[in-house]
Amino acid sequence: MKKYWIFVALVPVLMVAPCFAQTPKEHKDLGHVMLTPSQVQWQTGPASLPSGAQIAVLDGDPSQAGMSYTIGLKMPDGYRVPPHWHPMDASVNVVQGSFIMGVGEKVDPAQAQEMTAGSYMRVSKGVRHYEWTKGETIIYVYGLGPLDTIYVNSADDPRQKSNQK
Repeated sequence: MKKYWIFVALVPVLMVAPCFAQTPKEHKDLGHVMLTPSQVQWQTGPASLPSGAQIAVLDGDPSQAGMSYTIGLKMPDGYRVPPHWHPMDASVNVVQGSFIMGVGEKVDPAQAQEMTAGSYMRVSKGVRHYEWTKGETIIYVYGLGPLDTIYVNSADDPRQKSNQK
């Protein structure tokens, strides 16, 4: 009977002990991403945006359908994106500066809302909107791909302008 109680007492210890074991140093979680602002690698913005923006892919792949992504967009003071929409929902955090967004197919500054650093917004797929910046502005955008920008007026699409040259 004494052996039985020793066994009963050891079972919980043996079950819990692995929970406190340390992971070997050579084991890395390849999906874990940590970046400081100085580690973000900015590149020329995508062809779908007016020139002047810079992009950094922080995680994932925004071009792949159904794949999660996080990107950073850095825009100069006074940067403007004409009315457009996206085929997928996206969440946006303002990291630096002021990001002003309005909803609709025509720019109406009176209807726009200024989002300063620390602000959050969710941009629903298909909703027509426009935006501009005050000061150098950085936003982080995350969602499921593919991320694309479709302009209300196709003449506003920078990809169309580059094809006409």
